[in-house]
Amino acid sequence: MSSDANTPVLRNCIRLPLAEDELLEVTAKAKDYAIMHGAAMRSKTAFSPDSLNFAPFVLVPSSFPRKEFEKAVALQPIINRLMHNVAHDEEFITTTLAETIKVDEFTANLFNIYRKVLAHGFTQKTSLGMLRSDLMLESGCPELSPRVLRTAAGEDGGQDAGAAVGQRAGVVVAVGAAAGTGSKEKELQQEQEQKQKQHREVQLGRATKERERRANGVHSAYCCWKQVEINTIASGFGHLGPASKTIQRFVLSELGHADKLHNMPDNNALAGLCDGMVKAWDIYAKPKAVILFIIEDVSYNICDQRFHEFYIRETYPHIKVLRRTLTEVHREGKLGQSKELLLGSQEVAVIYFRAGYEPGHYHSQAEWDARYLMETSLAIKCPSIHYHLAGTKKVQQALAQPAVLERFINDPEEIKAVGKIFTGLYSLDDNEAGNASYEMALRTPERFVLKPQREGGGNNVYGVDIPDALKRMSRVERSAWILMDLIHPPLTKGYMVRPGGDMPPQIVDMVSELGIFGVVIGDAEHIVHNYQAGHMLRTKLSTANEGGVAAGLGALDSPYLIDSDDEDEQK
Repeated sequence: MSSDANTPVLRNCIRLPLAEDELLEVTAKAKDYAIMHGAAMRSKTAFSPDSLNFAPFVLVPSSFPRKEFEKAVALQPIINRLMHNVAHDEEFITTTLAETIKVDEFTANLFNIYRKVLAHGFTQKTSLGMLRSDLMLESGCPELSPRVLRTAAGEDGGQDAGAAVGQRAGVVVAVGAAAGTGSKEKELQQEQEQKQKQHREVQLGRATKERERRANGVHSAYCCWKQVEINTIASGFGHLGPASKTIQRFVLSELGHADKLHNMPDNNALAGLCDGMVKAWDIYAKPKAVILFIIEDVSYNICDQRFHEFYIRETYPHIKVLRRTLTEVHREGKLGQSKELLLGSQEVAVIYFRAGYEPGHYHSQAEWDARYLMETSLAIKCPSIHYHLAGTKKVQQALAQPAVLERFINDPEEIKAVGKIFTGLYSLDDNEAGNASYEMALRTPERFVLKPQREGGGNNVYGVDIPDALKRMSRVERSAWILMDLIHPPLTKGYMVRPGGDMPPQIVDMVSELGIFGVVIGDAEHIVHNYQAGHMLRTKLSTANEGGVAAGLGALDSPYLIDSDDEDEQK
């Protein structure tokens, strides 16, 4: 993430600032509304199991280009299938992580479990993937250059080329006449031609404005998106994502803008993810078996976790849900005669990991033994150990290399679509390519972010801090990290509301990260369920490098879909 004086700004969904008395009143209401609708967390600074704070949130929804949102939603099932295929490619995972596991103890421990499970054969061949693909808008998108836009409008190469490039830029261009006869056919053809003419006029207008912007060193706010990462374990905010929309719908209605609610897309993430767990439970086919949530010793993000549990209990009351830490599984767990996982007398059908993604969750060998016990059991895991490894940064960096996607995706158009979402990802292994990346990072560190094989936020190194971090590493130690191009998202302006924050809140510059959820269930040979399952939006101050809400760095938000940054701000 990066911004400067020339960073473009997406137009707001309503005109800001609000009058102070109106702002004070609606903010106070929204805080209570958040608490009363489960948009809350336990405090990290004054923790009590008996109290909650509202989760930080943005008062009104942040704008997001409609076509880019729709493209991300449509692409998620392809990403699901990609990650499923990666997880089941033993050779690719082993080769890709070969250098990393020499220097990263945590990844090595995960890989050792993977290796042992492979040696004995997977007891449970079915995996449940509940993924989240995180992305940010890129204001320097080459697909929105004046040349491309003018080509899409039918200039510089003709209408057919324009249709192709328009599709590439996320613009749907209708071509050809509808089948028919006589006057109906002529009428349809005229209607089609009129739509094409209007499309060309819009594209030419955007091209002219974009050319003017870039002549002044300014990029368009209406831009494409690039993938930040794919999460394959503990992909949170299935409840808090929809909850943020609930808060912001209330706020817009209170402010007299109920007419704008139709631009906030439906978000059924909680139902989509929980139904995925239930589909896996159905596959296990033991009516008395339970779903097990693996949790941290202390759960700060308690509402997001509990709402998953409560949704299952309320919607499927015949399915019991247990919560256990890794330590408790080590103490209580054992395998039955058919390698079923037993906690006391209760058989476990599905294991949903909300912990186990960072070294601090494994206090001793006991927790690692518990993870291995679960991996060797008959229970369906979310994620299985191979899915967990498929989500490492090193694997994602390898997927961005030329021709690698062809190993996992057959359709050329899908390969092209997925390939375009990757930003630059570079190996730091001790070889010619890795050494070249190392030198590049030392020369121009402001262009990059340095990422380790970790989830949970707060682990990355940004910009000018990169050279010192790299110089402290040996050539071998660098293999545990990857280098990624810094994304330059457009800004939004709005009010960020935090527990203990200023009242009234001040307008601040913000940037957002969209997460698209996906569910995929299957084995190495067949996928039986694959669907997009909702979304979440996290927003942070433009000056902050990282934005995890649970980590205390971001705020809950939801997208307000806009069709162009050329339109005037609505009143």
